[in-house]
Amino acid sequence: MIDILSSLLLTTLITSSDYTQNTSLPSLNHNHSSIEIAASLSTLKTSATRYRLTNLAVLRNAFNNRASNIQVLVMGRVTAVLSDDNDGSRHQRFIVQLQNSQTLLVAHNIDIAPRVSGLRVGDTLYIYGEYEWSEQGGVIHWTHHDPSRRHIDGWIDRNGTIFR
Repeated sequence: MIDILSSLLLTTLITSSDYTQNTSLPSLNHNHSSIEIAASLSTLKTSATRYRLTNLAVLRNAFNNRASNIQVLVMGRVTAVLSDDNDGSRHQRFIVQLQNSQTLLVAHNIDIAPRVSGLRVGDTLYIYGEYEWSEQGGVIHWTHHDPSRRHIDGWIDRNGTIFR
């Protein structure tokens, strides 16, 4: 019975229009107990419904059409940690790769928000901010709260810790 329910839940999550990017699915082979499978499915369901990711086609179209000023939520894997940009407001900079292979520079204002501590290549992040076109794939900025309350607050989630 648990195998049937597991398959139905995974099928629903994978085909749901609200969940547009793949994540690591729990293994459902027969070596796992019903409790382990239920716990894995619960964790998967929670993370899948916690965030509404921007469809990757939107980002690809924004890049192809040189569009900017688009509020996005992406999940990406860190491919490079760059030096801070210290000209004007200080920004922590790093590059993430999305599941469609598009790369984005993240410019996280560390004069307003705390630095994403311990950031390493390979980390998976959820990033909510504003997309700006660039020839290299795009930039996401406004990944912090706006003290003036003139812009939508952004944030970065690393393993459940929110930086804003």
